Amino acid sequence: MEIEVKLTSVHVIVAIITGYISFIISSGFISGVGKNEYLAILIGLVILYITGQASERAFGKEEVGGLKGWFLSGIIPFFFVWVLTWTLLMNYYLI
Repeated sequence: MEIEVKLTSVHVIVAIITGYISFIISSGFISGVGKNEYLAILIGLVILYITGQASERAFGKEEVGGLKGWFLSGIIPFFFVWVLTWTLLMNYYLI
C-alpha cells in the first residue's frame, strides 16, 4: 500500500476511537468530569498530535512528507472523522 493510504487509515481509525472518547467526556458519563466539551476537544487534539508523531516514527519522516503530507493525509481526515463520530454519537444517544 502507498504511504498516504496507510497514514490516512491509521488516522481514521484513531479518529473514530477519539470521537467515542470525546462523546463520553462531553456527555457527562464520567462522574467528576461532568459535561466538559473543552476537555474533549483538548484530548482530541493531544491524541491527534501523538498519532502524528507515532506515524512519522513508524513510516519514516521522509516518506510521510513532513507537515504537508501529514496535513493532507492525517490532520484533515482525522478532524472530519473525529467530529463526525462525535456528532453522530451525541445525536443518537442524547435524544
